[in-house]
Order: sequence, then C-alpha cells, then structure tokens
Amino acid sequence: MRKQYNSAPLPFVGQKRMFAREFKKVLEQFPDGTTFVDLFGGSGLLSHITKYQKPHSKVVYNDFDGYKLRLEHIPQTNELLAELREIVHGIPRHKPVKGDTREKVFECLQKHQERYGYLDFITISSSIMFSMKYCLSIEEMRKEALYNTIRKTDYPLCSDYLDGLTIVSEDYKQVFNQYKDTHSVVFLVDPPYLSTEVGTYKMYWKLADYLDVLTILAGHSFVYFTSNKSSILELCDWIDRNKAIGNPFEKCTKVEFNAHMNYNASYTDIMLYKNTVQTPFER
Repeated sequence: MRKQYNSAPLPFVGQKRMFAREFKKVLEQFPDGTTFVDLFGGSGLLSHITKYQKPHSKVVYNDFDGYKLRLEHIPQTNELLAELREIVHGIPRHKPVKGDTREKVFECLQKHQERYGYLDFITISSSIMFSMKYCLSIEEMRKEALYNTIRKTDYPLCSDYLDGLTIVSEDYKQVFNQYKDTHSVVFLVDPPYLSTEVGTYKMYWKLADYLDVLTILAGHSFVYFTSNKSSILELCDWIDRNKAIGNPFEKCTKVEFNAHMNYNASYTDIMLYKNTVQTPFER
C-alpha cells in the first residue's frame, strides 16, 4: 500500500507539516474528483497529501523550486553525506567545522559536483550549516560558518512521494490562468513569506507580489496559507474599512538613498513628497 507522508522527505523551508492533520480535515469538504491546483508547490507535501486523500482527483503540483530533481538525486546526496560524515567524524555534533577539516569539506563538495554535475544545496546546507541557513553555491557556503549537523542516517528514496501528480514548473500566474475556468477547481495557495529571500525560493517577494496573489482568490475555492509576520489579514481588513482613500502616494515624487549597515547588509531609505499648497500665482 502506498505510504502517506506527513512531512516532506527532504528539507524545505515553509513546508506545512504542522498543518497536515488539519489540512486533511479541510480536504474532506471537497468531493473526490475535484481538481486541486497547488500553485506554490514547494516541497510537494500539500499535493502529496491531497492525492493520497483524494485518489480520483487531479492534483497539479507546481514544482517551481525543483524539488522533484532533488528527490531524484537522493542516492547521490546520501553518498555525499556519507563522505562528509567521515571527514567530520572527530568533531562533536553542532560544533564548528574549522581549519583543514573545513577545507576538506569544500574539496569533497567540489569533487561531488564535478562527478555528478549536481548538488542538493538545500539538503547539504541543512547538514553543515547553522539551523535555517541556506546557500545555493559552494562560493556562498565559503562565506558562512560550518557546523557538524549531518544527519546520521541516509534519506529514504521516496520513489512514490510524487506518484499520481500532474507536475508542472511555471510561474504561478500561468498555472492559475490554465485552470481558473476549470469546473470544481480548488487552488492551494502557499506563497513565500513576505519580504523574504531564502534558499528554497527563486525570487524575492515584495508586498506588491504578495498582494498580487490575492487577486486570484476572488470567485474561486481555495486553501490559503499565511502567517502573522505578513500582517496580510490585518492589511486586507484595513483596506476593506477604508475603501475611499485610494493611493495617497499617487503623483508623489520619490527620493531614495542607499545605506549600508555593514559589508553585507544594506537597506534603502525612501522619501515621498507631494505639494498640494497653491502659490499666489496659481490661485
């Protein structure tokens, strides 16, 4: 019998394993045969659970972040982790990897990348870096401290994890437009966290990007995920109570100034101004 996963088999920031039980209850409201479209597929966990719970439904998994490719390379990733365990075997868990051992780690990564032409940087980052830090290249990793947090056992192959799913890899707007007129469609909407740029996403999400997602919800059945960090619900409530205000910054002049806090951290100060005071000559 096919196994049901309640967490993603490989590391992924933002996977919804804590919602697995409640998400299954939500799915009970929709008949088997409903079309489900996972616009921000991420680790594929929502798509996997949906297909398991609704085997006769079409489930579209938008694998924009290449999770399927990571799953296909689990044997090579396990091989690399075995080599890394040997390199750091004398270092206690959760302690820094320094000096010659650190260089041997990078030599191992480089050799593996040349051998297979691929590295699962998300999984490797979670194995040799501080918790929740991710890099997408060896060059980026060289700028970070390394730690011995390597998993003690191999990752299971999980060959059935994505079984039965319709897998695409496109911008979510394209996927939405393809299925928006489908009868009995439910959109699973789990966008990246607002104003974040993490290793598991290929883009930086600004407020406008986050709000754009809301335009696809009107008139459709959906399951939407967010967090209190985004304040998106509070914002929508405020807009609903102040419909007539419009855009107060329309026709403003914008002045920007780039500021640097340290060698790798910066921000942009913004000044907006509009003059609505008439001069004597304009009256």
